[in-house]
Amino acid sequence: MPGSVGLLGGTFDPPHNGHVRVAQDVRQGLGLDCVLLIPVRVPPHKRTARVTPAALRLEMVRAAVADAPGLDVSEIELEREGPSYTVDTLRRLGDERPDTDLTCIVGADQLAEMADWKEPEEISALARLAVMNRGDLAPVEPDWDITLEWTAVSVTPLDVSSTQIRSMVAEGRPVGHLVPAGVLRIIEREKLYCNG
Repeated sequence: MPGSVGLLGGTFDPPHNGHVRVAQDVRQGLGLDCVLLIPVRVPPHKRTARVTPAALRLEMVRAAVADAPGLDVSEIELEREGPSYTVDTLRRLGDERPDTDLTCIVGADQLAEMADWKEPEEISALARLAVMNRGDLAPVEPDWDITLEWTAVSVTPLDVSSTQIRSMVAEGRPVGHLVPAGVLRIIEREKLYCNG
């Protein structure tokens, strides 16, 4: 069992080259043994959005990291019913891996919203918080009434998003340069995102 594990959660609808790159950057930048990509079942902040079925998103994430050393996938949030809360995931992983140092990886945009997350101070107590820069958006100390300790980590800026990819597929534009080959095969096989 790795001694230091990073956790990168998301909807991953679909996972793309940017997800893989930032996971690799954080792993190398912080000297982590492994980074787990964790697809959420029900994103707490996107409950009204239409989301690809969990099994297909899981398959795509597995395909995305298949050839990426040091990256793996966890089904922990897909095994739970209801919304996926980071604090619940950290508690369970802490119980399952008591000797593992956990690092929760978030974007600079997410850091600004963390005061609204479920038990944000407990998240900081259960894991090191690593905050990635997002393009021109570098992490800054938010104006909070809570206390969180976090570490900034630089990642390669890639101008790609899952929303952009879904739109491009719906418009019939090629996306093979934006997603790993295995992910593209699943998108094409399942005709994902073709209806907008």
